[in-house]
Amino acid sequence: MIYSMTGYGKSRSSKNKISVEVEVKSINSRFFEVSLKLPSVLSQYDYELREHIKTKIQRGKINVVIHFKKNGVENGVSIDQKKLAAQLSLIKKVKKLAGIKEEIKLEHIIGNKELFTAQDSELTKAEFELIKTTMNKAFEKLIAMKKKEGAELSKDFLVRIENISSKVSEIEIDFKKSINEYYSRLKQRMKELIENPEINEERLNLELALIADRADITEECVRLKSHLKFFKESLKNEKEPGKKLNFLCQEMNRETNTISSKSIATSIIHTSVFIKEEIEKIREQLQNIE
Repeated sequence: MIYSMTGYGKSRSSKNKISVEVEVKSINSRFFEVSLKLPSVLSQYDYELREHIKTKIQRGKINVVIHFKKNGVENGVSIDQKKLAAQLSLIKKVKKLAGIKEEIKLEHIIGNKELFTAQDSELTKAEFELIKTTMNKAFEKLIAMKKKEGAELSKDFLVRIENISSKVSEIEIDFKKSINEYYSRLKQRMKELIENPEINEERLNLELALIADRADITEECVRLKSHLKFFKESLKNEKEPGKKLNFLCQEMNRETNTISSKSIATSIIHTSVFIKEEIEKIREQLQNIE
């Protein structure tokens, strides 16, 4: 089974005046990368959370954002509303006494640290478990989406593999038809070119047979069909088939190139071009799987 590298998941949980929201996004990347945005209260758990994420995803660029509220306050900081009201009242009085008409701005009050109250920076074990549980649920949704998209990719792969398989069968039929014609044309042409009427017919047939043998693509077709078979099996059975499927694509492309270069019929060359196009489309899509 294959999984797409793109996905999205979001989960919310709340318990005992604690609320947690985790949002997870995954996009294509050659390697495994994690971008983790945490509130200050969770900064000390950065490494532990990253290690936990590694158990969920193996490849791709992962973006995780965690929001944590305690008693309705996010990031462990609350505003003392009474002190804020007193501060605003004081500023208004000063403005009136000094005859200042300037409006009250944020910078006039943000510098007063007494207006802000820090919450406990230590999380309890239960609070941290709630965060991990919420993260797990977000990743479950992400993985479900990755699996769904992976299933669609798998369908596309199978259609293209069947297209290639059908074209290989056409090539085998065309080759059997063309090889005898090719042999006969060579023989006739050589007779026309050689003026010696006492030409050794047996030697001529042998040389022509060797030339025709060099154009034989039977082995390449057999190997190509074998690669197609293993590709389909890997889609269904491999846990992480990405590398194996990429390798099989390389081998399929190599066999197709050989078939094209040895071809003695224009129809086979044209069919080989179609196969190479299908393989390239598969390789492009393989970059999207985990």
